[in-house]
Amino acid sequence: MLLNISSSPISHRIPHFLSDFNNPTSNFPPKSKTHLPKSNLSTLSNHSLYGTKNRAFYKNKRNPYNRTQALGRFDFGSLESVLEASAVLTAIIVVHETGHFLAASLQGIRVSKFAIGFGPILAKFNSNNVEYSLRAFPLGGFVGFPDNDPDSDIPVDDINLLKNRPILDRVIVVSAGIVANVIFAYAIIFTQVVSVGLPVQESFPGVLVPDVKSFSAASRDGLLPGDVILAVDGTELSNSGSDSVSKVVDVVKRNPEHNVLLRIERGKESFEIRITPDKSFDGTGKIGVQLSPNVRFGKVRPKNIPETFSFAGREFFGLSYNVLDSLKQTFLNFSQTASKVAGPVAIIAVGAEVARSNADGLYQFAALLNLNLAVINLLPLPALDGGTLALILLEAVRGGRKLPLEVEQGIMSSGIMLVLFLGLFLIVKDTLNLDFIKEML
Repeated sequence: MLLNISSSPISHRIPHFLSDFNNPTSNFPPKSKTHLPKSNLSTLSNHSLYGTKNRAFYKNKRNPYNRTQALGRFDFGSLESVLEASAVLTAIIVVHETGHFLAASLQGIRVSKFAIGFGPILAKFNSNNVEYSLRAFPLGGFVGFPDNDPDSDIPVDDINLLKNRPILDRVIVVSAGIVANVIFAYAIIFTQVVSVGLPVQESFPGVLVPDVKSFSAASRDGLLPGDVILAVDGTELSNSGSDSVSKVVDVVKRNPEHNVLLRIERGKESFEIRITPDKSFDGTGKIGVQLSPNVRFGKVRPKNIPETFSFAGREFFGLSYNVLDSLKQTFLNFSQTASKVAGPVAIIAVGAEVARSNADGLYQFAALLNLNLAVINLLPLPALDGGTLALILLEAVRGGRKLPLEVEQGIMSSGIMLVLFLGLFLIVKDTLNLDFIKEML
């Protein structure tokens, strides 16, 4: 399962993921069975207002929807939150594989295996000639078909083998996992709207100061955490969010060792203070604070059934847009985003952080994982559903003539090997970035 840290929802901001790294079988490469392998690729990105030196980020832990996650550093936190995040991830994988399974079974297509996880089998049972198994690493899954199983007593020309079905039947089976995740994402958002409501953001004039560094210019001259900067050098700050933050940063940077006049709101009081920025090593000014837009968060719940569907629809399409935009930015700026690619360990770590902050955040976490999994699996790459769909499309273009079996297996096996090695590499990388591991090294 791979992930790349990058996008955020419309109404609030929490990490985004593209997910599902499903190892098709422990007998690799898959030459005796037909599987629908997937890859859990994801992008997780932090859109909190980060900055360097005096341009800092909003880190208000009381606000569960504005999370700050240091890239390249992860923390699992409590066992309960880890289990919650793992349960969400496993449920999404089960839904994806169930989509494939039902699409095949309802069409009378023979299925031989349904597995959650990959690697050694921990438990299994057989029902209606299907082996259901739980494997050692529950971070993927697969549906197996007996099409090319040499141990199967099913005739190779059996019309109910997947490979012998018409193109449309196979397209339905391959795409059903993606459709299942999209439907599940909408169901999760709908449940959130009905049960807890949607978080909404309200902007106010000024710039919030969440934190002030000890022994800094700001601390020395009287600025306190929780203050709101309403104006800088006589220029009023609007409720335009990051633009207001930029104005404060620019004024401070331009005035090292020169007075800067700030109008401050502290509780119900409003007054002016003068701060003299220290001079940083690059010659710009710095005052040692964290800054963020002056926003507050609440929740809104629908008043009637039409409004419920309206809220759910807007949130669903908003999250979908962000997932697609995140993927686009990943490919357009791959040299910058490649270092942010992370794997299942990071997904669990960030999910655990969301769970620790507020259980409501798990709704968004689960919806985003579903949508990211659906989008990523549409990519026409080997080991993804999109890669299998591409081969079926190629068959249709060739007038129903399939590629030689050895060629198809070679393409899929090479893609699966690449995803496996990349996934293992990222698991090691993410594990080494865990806080408690860093402390041990």
